[in-house]
Amino acid sequence: MNRIQQLFKNKKEKIVSIFITAGFPHLDSLPEILVALESAGVDIVEIGMPFSDPTADGPTIQYTNNVAIENGMNMHVLFEQLKDIRKKVSMPLILMGYLNPPIQYGFNKFLDQAAECGIDGFILPDLPMQEYKDFYQSKMKEKNLSNIFLVTPETSEQRLREIDNLSDGFIYVVSTNAITGSEVDFEAAQKNYFSKIKDMQLNNPALVGFGIKDKATFNAASKYLEGAIIGSAYIKHIEKNTDNIKEATKEFIDSIIA
Repeated sequence: MNRIQQLFKNKKEKIVSIFITAGFPHLDSLPEILVALESAGVDIVEIGMPFSDPTADGPTIQYTNNVAIENGMNMHVLFEQLKDIRKKVSMPLILMGYLNPPIQYGFNKFLDQAAECGIDGFILPDLPMQEYKDFYQSKMKEKNLSNIFLVTPETSEQRLREIDNLSDGFIYVVSTNAITGSEVDFEAAQKNYFSKIKDMQLNNPALVGFGIKDKATFNAASKYLEGAIIGSAYIKHIEKNTDNIKEATKEFIDSIIA
């Protein structure tokens, strides 16, 4: 088992996942943020790979991508920052982003370096399922790397079952068809959707993303599935507290799980 699988074996509910863009707020912020997140009690972190055209993301994460690129973040710098990260943190780490940067970098080289750094898996929203099966699945499995697929309220049960059969980490349940950082009333709009997925008794656990911003939305999502992913709300919080990331991170995570 990789660290993702081990986490879900040991913890069955209220999994806290945080998304942060590499290279934000400063070029070298990532290692400090990862240490702060683990210290604060976060279970898993998704590290955003900056891209110039993050079409599924809202204004906050688009902004962080632009800042990170202007700061000088790229795949080479990212792997340099991650090469010793396993001396500092033990929680599962996932690289998240669009397919273009890994392909430009060289996908086999990307997989090799990710595995060497102790990365546990990927979320590549624009990687087609068939392309994954034909070209990437065997290579990822060789290196014990999980690929996490996204599902939305429009995903059919048949496709959800197929994704479940292809998965070996968790399923990313997009709460809404809106962009990241959207305002969502989970109790009203998503109850049936989350409940349907829960009732399907999938082989893989599921985490809810998009619109999770505070304790209320985290708890609403966690009523039905194993936990939730927070991105924009955390990013906004640390941007206001860049001089003390450790304390700001603890304050934010305590507001979610305390």
